[in-house]
Amino acid sequence: MADGTMTATFLAVIGGASLLAVTARRLHPSDRLPSLEGWALADRSLGPVWTWFLLGGTIFTAYTFTAVPGLAYGNGAAAFFAVPYTVIVWPLAFVLLSRLGSVARAHGYVTVADFVRGRYGSPPLALVVALTGILATMPYLALQLLGIRAVLTAGGVYPRGAAGDLVMVALFAGLAVATYRHGLRAPTVISALKGVAVFVSLTAVTWLVLERLGGPGAVFDGAARRLGGQALVLTPAQQPAYATLALGSALALLMYPHVLTAGFAADGPRTLRKVSVALPAWTGLLALFGVLGFAALAAGVRAPEGGAEAAVPMLVDRLMPGPLAGLVFGAITVGALVPAAVMSIAAATSFVRNVYVEYVHPTATPKRQVRIAKAVSLIAKAGAVAFVFGLRDQDAINLQLLGGVWILQTVPAVAVGLYTARLHPRALLAGWGVGMVSGTFLVVHEGFSSVVSLGSGPLEIYAGLAALALNLIVAVAGTAVLERLGVPRAADLTDLPSRLTVGRRPETGANQQ
Repeated sequence: MADGTMTATFLAVIGGASLLAVTARRLHPSDRLPSLEGWALADRSLGPVWTWFLLGGTIFTAYTFTAVPGLAYGNGAAAFFAVPYTVIVWPLAFVLLSRLGSVARAHGYVTVADFVRGRYGSPPLALVVALTGILATMPYLALQLLGIRAVLTAGGVYPRGAAGDLVMVALFAGLAVATYRHGLRAPTVISALKGVAVFVSLTAVTWLVLERLGGPGAVFDGAARRLGGQALVLTPAQQPAYATLALGSALALLMYPHVLTAGFAADGPRTLRKVSVALPAWTGLLALFGVLGFAALAAGVRAPEGGAEAAVPMLVDRLMPGPLAGLVFGAITVGALVPAAVMSIAAATSFVRNVYVEYVHPTATPKRQVRIAKAVSLIAKAGAVAFVFGLRDQDAINLQLLGGVWILQTVPAVAVGLYTARLHPRALLAGWGVGMVSGTFLVVHEGFSSVVSLGSGPLEIYAGLAALALNLIVAVAGTAVLERLGVPRAADLTDLPSRLTVGRRPETGANQQ
């Protein structure tokens, strides 16, 4: 059971997050009429500091901070693919996210599917991009709940049975109310608390753990004895899987709706480029969490069968004084609330813009769009809670693995489309279909493993990257065939000249809301 000081500190952190959420409306208050841009993107008004907190807090989820050390605890060096993966993300974000954000700002796009709709003039292609994003986001949202539950259970803060379920519901209910009222501004202000709490608590925990276990050498020696020395380094056979998993995960991350939503909220591409340069600080944080997985091994922590993600929370509970343990548990819990809120906002916005307005109610007023988006965001959170309570933890993990493969199949339409509209929208649709089917088959055939064998040899690579290669081959070959047959393409509605004026939207942009 948790001691009183740990529980008090934990509740203080959660209470601080709740108080910050209440003040969210003071963050760049807008006197405009209600609009989806205002609710979902905070009127595109976030400067470098707020964008750094929001993007970092959105990308580095609570489940990331428990799953990576859990993987290190169970599998050794392979877990650290997450470090080069996030290193690769930042230069990609510097180029792709800043450019996509400037295009979205110039044309009034709220979702990435809006960009695809404008770029290719193809509603079906925009629809599949939007639905893929929603489909990939929902299990990711559920994983935030799993992260909270793993942390609180390890710390003895999560009661058994219905009482524990009520704790989870209460945490998400406060988040739901804040997000409903203030939209993206709520997770933005909470992300500042998350950033400060995580950086402070992890620095203290790492220092204390290394001191108590005898330094880095003792930690790695102890982990090597528990795992077997070879597990601390990659074997030659593991290297292709490690490299392709890092590259594929980096490409996939920038396609997720919640990451793009946080990026679109920046006040301009210059802000996004500044933030991309500063975000590697979060990568260092993730690496330290991974090392704590080795520390848990060295300390003799015995995580429950199939629950390696609880290893670090159990280590913290064992070695840390109550107030510091409460701070860590509170920081990780708040760490789940930020991405969960942004994910629900992104999913709701994609549904409203690219399904509801496109196919159900084309004349919906901005006020009605906001009202529908608020309702859908609540449904998304409720669905995530029901998913976690109704299915096994492994089901959510399996679906999230598939989600990464699925979202990667939108790269040709989005990332390639930023630089050329040469690919035919029908060929892109065909490539997307081939990528989705082949990627799903590979993952399921391998027993829900994201790493698959090629042929009968020992070569193993990331399934999502293999599916993306097939996707691109079909898109390129299909474009050549369709052009030869003279099949017309929809008009290119989004001109992307190199001299694109950034930071000023045309007058029609406001009407697109």
